[in-house]
Amino acid sequence: MVLGFVSGPLQLHVAIRSNSEQVLRKPAPGDQAFSEHSASNTDYRGHSGLRLGRLALLRDQAAELPEQDGGLVAELGLARPHPIVVLNIGGVANITYVADAHPIACDTGPGNALIDDFMRARTGTSYDKNGDAAASGRVEQVFIDRVLAHPFFDRKPPKSLDRNDFALANIKLPELSVPDGAATLSALTAQSIARIVPHLPSPPRAWIVSGGGARNRTMMRMLGERLAPATVESADDVGWSAEALEAQAFAFLAVRCLYSKPLTFPTTTGAPHPMPGGVVARLETR
Repeated sequence: MVLGFVSGPLQLHVAIRSNSEQVLRKPAPGDQAFSEHSASNTDYRGHSGLRLGRLALLRDQAAELPEQDGGLVAELGLARPHPIVVLNIGGVANITYVADAHPIACDTGPGNALIDDFMRARTGTSYDKNGDAAASGRVEQVFIDRVLAHPFFDRKPPKSLDRNDFALANIKLPELSVPDGAATLSALTAQSIARIVPHLPSPPRAWIVSGGGARNRTMMRMLGERLAPATVESADDVGWSAEALEAQAFAFLAVRCLYSKPLTFPTTTGAPHPMPGGVVARLETR
């Protein structure tokens, strides 16, 4: 997949990033900052149809994205009160907290994965479109309180999750109707996101939501209720792309790799200092 282009005085470089070999996004015991990958995740740098480079990335990729989120906020001069949080709700939800220093980032807990898996198991559909099923449901708060008692939610960032750390098979969801189950799992996501606020330097005043969760009207309503008095908007509302923001972030990372810029920071992955994401090995051409 071609993710970004870098223009130079005499040539055009094409930055290509592959994210297909990540097999487990879960830190090793005692290490909240890193993911385990198969042999490598590889970037290639191409020019004039020739394959010129390879990059093996060693850091947690999702935790590297905050540098792009922070750059967007700064470069676009987003007219929102700071601190700002960029919230991505994919299978797992993760945040980037943007203030004056390096961004702070972490996974917050389940995102859409539980809702999607529940809807697929109960209705055969792949997700709760617009949050319509959840909109008419009743939230089972006792279940949510039990899940939120997990030690993960009391940890300070940086921290990371695998999609299956919170899965239907291990969270013991009670027997609920489709609307009640969708509402309960949506509320779990919203409340787990709100649990990160006490771990941040100061309460965010604005939240910008990307990923599939930004399309879920019930989820957005729940977030607005839980995160008040902060504002909650979708990335589309501020002129970004809720669907493309993560893909754009990986393109941004690929370009930073080409210029040996740091990708990871103590406040995003727990790295000891700002670090680049890998090593570029150039192939000899004959």
